Amino acid sequence: MVVLLTGASGFIGRHVADALAAAGHEVVCAVRDPSRLHDARFRHVQADFTRDFAAADWLPRLAGVDAVINAVGIIRETGGQTFEAIHDRAPRALFAACVEAGVQRVVQVSALGADAQAQSQYHLSKKRADDFLRSLPLPSVIIQPSLVFGAGGTSARLFTTIASLPLVGLPGAGRQQVQPVHLDDVVASVVAALEAAPREGSLTVPVVGPRPMALRDFFGGLRRAMGMGRALFVPTPMPLVRLGAAAGSRLPSSLLDPETLQMLERGNTGNAAPLTALLGRSPRPLERFIPAADVPSVRLRAQLGWLLPLLRISIALVWIVTGIVSLGLYPVQDSYALLGRTGIPPVLQPLMLYGAALLDFAFGVGTLALRGKWRRRLWLAQFALILFYTFIITWRLPEFWLHPYGPLLKNLPMLAAIWLLFELEEKR
Repeated sequence: MVVLLTGASGFIGRHVADALAAAGHEVVCAVRDPSRLHDARFRHVQADFTRDFAAADWLPRLAGVDAVINAVGIIRETGGQTFEAIHDRAPRALFAACVEAGVQRVVQVSALGADAQAQSQYHLSKKRADDFLRSLPLPSVIIQPSLVFGAGGTSARLFTTIASLPLVGLPGAGRQQVQPVHLDDVVASVVAALEAAPREGSLTVPVVGPRPMALRDFFGGLRRAMGMGRALFVPTPMPLVRLGAAAGSRLPSSLLDPETLQMLERGNTGNAAPLTALLGRSPRPLERFIPAADVPSVRLRAQLGWLLPLLRISIALVWIVTGIVSLGLYPVQDSYALLGRTGIPPVLQPLMLYGAALLDFAFGVGTLALRGKWRRRLWLAQFALILFYTFIITWRLPEFWLHPYGPLLKNLPMLAAIWLLFELEEKR
């Protein structure tokens, strides 16, 4: 079967593409930038869900296509990538084109909660496309996944990181109902839906785990799956959670905003029987989300997810506080005296003192603000500056090595921590 797959470069989409190829289907990947994909197993066509709003835009891409799988989706709006465009207008144009082109069946990857009780713009936009697809004379299956857990996924990293915390903060008492499903079951349901599509009309399948559970139990189960001890949960008053969600809406990378909080409070559960019938087996339970061989690496990655930011913030505070203290909180004349003992002439001492203080402060701010290659370069600059300070003080003020508070000895763990962050910094 020739299958046009949209969203093939996304988290779910790329796994669906692999599964389709393994099942012997010919896959045509519709992506915004085909030049970025170099997999010889697939054909690629250019498509842009932020502007392809007419059936005529899609008809040339559907020539010779037997089935269409739409796996495009966003959780946050950014620029032209709006819920209306990505979830509603472009899919409706695609589905209308499928009717004109004589496509045999469509599989729509929607979302659990895109129903009559939908309130969030995320769910409402998905529902509009689902309803339009149901109204067409086109055999279709609408897959509605719950929370999806899979290796390498953004949500999975977030869930495991939260679960690995020594204190797990919960919205309210953490009684919100969820029914997480493993990525493998989502992918299997999409591939199976190609064969299970009805001869006419539409079939809707909630893609959920075997049973609902409280958010508290979800994090506790993940913690056990990572081989960690019992979690210590800390209920967080909902007004504070809503305040945090409002703040999160201003951070493009945050998964918490008023929309996602509303979806969590509503609950995210469904009947697992249709999925069981589609797959011919029960979906994977939470206890088997993490394979035994992967437990050590998943646990380490989860712990580093909060330990590295904690270490980075600590180092930033050292630089910032040092800069502020040097600007006048510590007696200036005493600072000049120390500079004099290192060989700095009096005329240059103000420049050296305030220049170094401002540099320290800038290092601290940069540690919090910079990303990628710029932060890697900042780590190297900090490492070099501490080595320089250590060398000068060792040469001119060697007694500081024997100081009871260890001001120079503390440079050693500082250097080790900075080098650790440099090595683990993402290079992209």
